[in-house]
Amino acid sequence: MKKIIAAFDGLRYSDSTQDYAIEISNITKSHLFGIFLDDSTRTSYTIYDLLGKEGVSENKLKKLIGNDDETRKKSVELFKQACQDAQLNFSIQHDKNIAYKEIIHESLYSDLLILNSKETFTNYDEKSPSRFIKNILEDIQCPVILVPEKFNVIEKIILLYDGTPASIFAIKMFNYIFPETSFKNIELLSIKKMEDNLHIADNSYIKSLLKHYYKNITYTVLKGIAEEEIIHHLKDEKLNSMFVLGAYQRGILSRWLKISLADILMNELNSPLFIAHK
Repeated sequence: MKKIIAAFDGLRYSDSTQDYAIEISNITKSHLFGIFLDDSTRTSYTIYDLLGKEGVSENKLKKLIGNDDETRKKSVELFKQACQDAQLNFSIQHDKNIAYKEIIHESLYSDLLILNSKETFTNYDEKSPSRFIKNILEDIQCPVILVPEKFNVIEKIILLYDGTPASIFAIKMFNYIFPETSFKNIELLSIKKMEDNLHIADNSYIKSLLKHYYKNITYTVLKGIAEEEIIHHLKDEKLNSMFVLGAYQRGILSRWLKISLADILMNELNSPLFIAHK
């Protein structure tokens, strides 16, 4: 049984993280840990909310702290009830230290992290991906699925492949997490430069690997700029897809590993992204 962690900001509960976590835990027959990041630096109020006629109001502070505590409790109850309704094996954990550090530490001992792609862990909305998400992707120690704001049942898997070790590693890790019979619709998508041929990189090797994973898989090769061609390719796609891709790491350069690809997929597709790096 695998260990899946779903990370929540208890002050801004993500229904889609909950729903994707439950679906994926059911598919993989995993134990789901709801990690509630009760970082003491994270509050729903600012210093300006505490100001009264005579400066900082102790009464206002006490009330606002109480409101945050109540909001966090309600978030935990929502998760607990949803897991019970789904008859999952689940646990609830509270982490009170710095949220980013807690997630990275938890990921060392987990098989998969599920997190809302719009998470900021602040009171403010940020351009996606937020600084919080960027830091997580750079240092995460297990694969992560970044989920959109709205939940849709996953119907198809698209493996993004360019022949690099990172893309191959992501495909291997995806197969490790998900049993081969989890999804019937699997597509390997490769984007090549206009001057290149239409042969898949290391064609015989990748097909030899994938035939051990999937009984039915389609191969698609397109020419152009990867970010643009992926979006265009999905315009006629009728199934709800999840993408599998190698993530960027500090010091690694590749047109498939640059943050720009993840940026565009997060902002344009409203699809979950399975991201893994060594």
